[in-house]
Amino acid sequence: MSDHLPTNRPRRYPSDTSDAEWAILAPYVPVGGTVAGRGGRPVEYPRRDIVDAIRYIDHNGPVWRALPVDFPPWSLVNHYFKKWKDDGTLNRMHNGLRDQVRVMEGRDVDPSAAILDSQSVRGAETVGRSSRGFDGGKKINGRKRHIAVDTLGLLLVVLVTAAGVQDRDGGQMLVRALAACFRRIRMIWVDGAYSGGPVTLGANLGIVVQVVAKLAGQVGFKVLPRRWVVERTLSWINRCRRNVCDL
Repeated sequence: MSDHLPTNRPRRYPSDTSDAEWAILAPYVPVGGTVAGRGGRPVEYPRRDIVDAIRYIDHNGPVWRALPVDFPPWSLVNHYFKKWKDDGTLNRMHNGLRDQVRVMEGRDVDPSAAILDSQSVRGAETVGRSSRGFDGGKKINGRKRHIAVDTLGLLLVVLVTAAGVQDRDGGQMLVRALAACFRRIRMIWVDGAYSGGPVTLGANLGIVVQVVAKLAGQVGFKVLPRRWVVERTLSWINRCRRNVCDL
């Protein structure tokens, strides 16, 4: 966009945005800088460099202070990451991109079906006791990400809890969130861990929550209808090293 400072930084990392990617992302990134009558500081670093630095951290997983020197100062990048998270910029960016993909795939912007699953992630020492727990089944001490995706595998709702929270309890929160945010949702697929509460709650909200059970006599991993979509999304999330361990 013409309102963004151009970048002269060489594209040297796999996480750097291509020109085509930046053309799509730029409209969601606040320009910032001095605003007439409101004070503020002039923009010193291109917003594209800020976005690429955040993507570098997510993709490669280093601590903020280990950000390579060809990016803007790590403290500035961290500041914008927190600011955009708190003011809804990142959420608007994600939702806007998801809507674009759905339209390109010939889908309605608002989904009518979703799939739920969860994943426990080991917590680093920086994760406080008040927000972590122990997943007895996976033998993981940390936190758990509960996600709801559409039938393309695109994220609709994300909930983070202590790892000790049962799927059926996290599932009820996801069902409530889906019903509140996506009024067209009428079908949700889950695995056996979500039996009980989520199924009953869904019925009360006019949503069918269907359990996709393992195949009779199944041994080892098998691709199951609908469930493979959300499992693939969890795999996508773990491609970025920052997401493998909860920092």
